Amino acid sequence: MIEILTSGATYGVHVPGLLLSRRLRALGVPARVNVLEALLPDDKRTVVAGLKRAYHRSYRFAQASRKLSGNTGTDVPADAAEALFAGWNDRGVSRFVVFSGYWLDLVRRYQERTRVPVPVDLCRGDALPMQSFLTGGVPGIRDAREVNLADLPGNCLPWTIPVTDEPPVPWPDRRPAVLVHGGGWGLGTYRERAGEIVAAGIGVDLVVYEPAEEVTGARRFMLDPDWHPWQDDGFPPWAPVPHDGSPPRFTRADAHPQAFGLARTATAIVSKPGAGTLLDSLWSATPLVLLEPWTESEHGNATLWRRLGLGIPFDEWRAGGFATAALAPLHENLRTLAPTLRDYAGTLATAPKEKR
Repeated sequence: MIEILTSGATYGVHVPGLLLSRRLRALGVPARVNVLEALLPDDKRTVVAGLKRAYHRSYRFAQASRKLSGNTGTDVPADAAEALFAGWNDRGVSRFVVFSGYWLDLVRRYQERTRVPVPVDLCRGDALPMQSFLTGGVPGIRDAREVNLADLPGNCLPWTIPVTDEPPVPWPDRRPAVLVHGGGWGLGTYRERAGEIVAAGIGVDLVVYEPAEEVTGARRFMLDPDWHPWQDDGFPPWAPVPHDGSPPRFTRADAHPQAFGLARTATAIVSKPGAGTLLDSLWSATPLVLLEPWTESEHGNATLWRRLGLGIPFDEWRAGGFATAALAPLHENLRTLAPTLRDYAGTLATAPKEKR
């Protein structure tokens, strides 16, 4: 049994964990996703949900607060931790895959009490260390290895988690439209940029985060604002936003988030460069038009995507008249790169099984 440890604090951490679990199960490897916030008391989860709303409504507040977040792993009650450890022991966990560093204290405590060594993969989706790993700390974790899906110092993508096995949509068959969003929490200047793109005569599929949000001329889609990753192990509920003001009808997809379906047929994803967005860009072979990063690790993502010829800054694309021709070479680079990368799930599936 492989335990995949994620966090609901960011979809860029949680969704790759969901993708990995589905690929492992398809390969016959038992895998289970644990969301850290599911262990927290109700009042702590309420704080996380409240921050999501506050960050979305004020990007300035989100930027000012990003380095002030504490280690939520230390908020897990003792009885919840004991139940967690008992479950790990009963299931015979053979490997931990840690997507959020806030899990590390719990993993360390479990390792201290079990006689059987359990290897730990520290899986990083960003090109530089994420805040949770800087805060959670790695010392004291036995049998740990780094599994980096992106690596700025090495100028490469050492591992990957495929979002789909379907080949990319050929460039001539793409819709003359772009997908615009602000990541899982709806952060940044994406709405303003969507307006500029529409004004330039380009189609826009816009992910909004509240029904009242609107950019004239854009098709709107949204995630269910009342859903949180600690509620279940599915992808975020998703719906088109009706033009007549009626409530959205949310549905769920099992293979991957539904926004990826729009990304596959678009000519660009216009977004801040979060870890989940990198995977979407890579496996849809859709160039990333880079909006302002939120964290230092996202700055690293933007730099890496530019160096590898997979993305272009929004200002540069705008200066070139929003030309589709500027995106075509980036699509080709993505299309040829993705199949050459090491599939993390495939490697785990063929690894020798640990005896428990």
